[in-house]
Amino acid sequence: MNKNKFIVGLGEALWDMLPTGKKLGGAPANFAYHVSQQGLKGIAVSAVGSDALGYGIIDALKENNLDFYMQSVAYPTGVVNVELIDGKPDYHIVEDVAWDNIEFTPHMEYIARNACAVCFGSLAQRSPKSRHTVRRFIETMGVGDGIYRVFDINLRQHFYSRDVIEESLRLSNVFKINDDEIKIITPMFELTEGDYEASCRKLIAMFDLDIVILTCGEKGSFIFTNDGETSFQSTPKVDAIDTVGAGDSFTATFICGLINGKGIVAAHKAATEVAAYVCTCHGAMPEYKK
Repeated sequence: MNKNKFIVGLGEALWDMLPTGKKLGGAPANFAYHVSQQGLKGIAVSAVGSDALGYGIIDALKENNLDFYMQSVAYPTGVVNVELIDGKPDYHIVEDVAWDNIEFTPHMEYIARNACAVCFGSLAQRSPKSRHTVRRFIETMGVGDGIYRVFDINLRQHFYSRDVIEESLRLSNVFKINDDEIKIITPMFELTEGDYEASCRKLIAMFDLDIVILTCGEKGSFIFTNDGETSFQSTPKVDAIDTVGAGDSFTATFICGLINGKGIVAAHKAATEVAAYVCTCHGAMPEYKK
């Protein structure tokens, strides 16, 4: 594997507008950051507006020493408005924003042709334009040994459909899902309720997947492969401060492990350890311990 190839986080770039102030958000940047922390070429790909919030995202990415390709488009930069209602957070993901309007440009084509892995989700495909761009990017990458097309389903509010999920599964060879999300898609694909392994293996067969990653929070995580291998790792007990970004760090570390030649079990173990460490830190992009 050519470790000089890009490992891409593709999709939404936004600010979480919290009662305490704004925080850089979006799974693609988190994923790319954790790739870069492990010495590989992580790059965040999305779109921002030509506005103060967009310039702020660029500055924040630079501050985190993260490579990026952020298109500047004629739409406002994405935000998620977060309110506390009776002490519980209520999220409103603003629509028709920059990351709903990502173009498939010549530079994006260059990145795709020089990428060995991409991680994408369902949220950034809520608009036809960005959904088309995601599809073109992945099709441009091609297929083959050492090419990882990771669909991290990342269900948010009502911004998903069976069509988006099914098309994404057909585009990918690695599928990541958590125990809450698998309950949502169980009736969609007539999976076996309550039997995680049977459900994951059915998805592997239905969509010709190589790997399914199932995370279950404090209960641990599973990796299922198309050759019948299963790996389970328990979740380390840590003094958690902030779980934001832990799932993205898990995915990034696992894929980096495979690219670096680790087996499924070793890559899974490393992913579990990094995700646990991220939970002990403030924010989604902590520096790694040297």
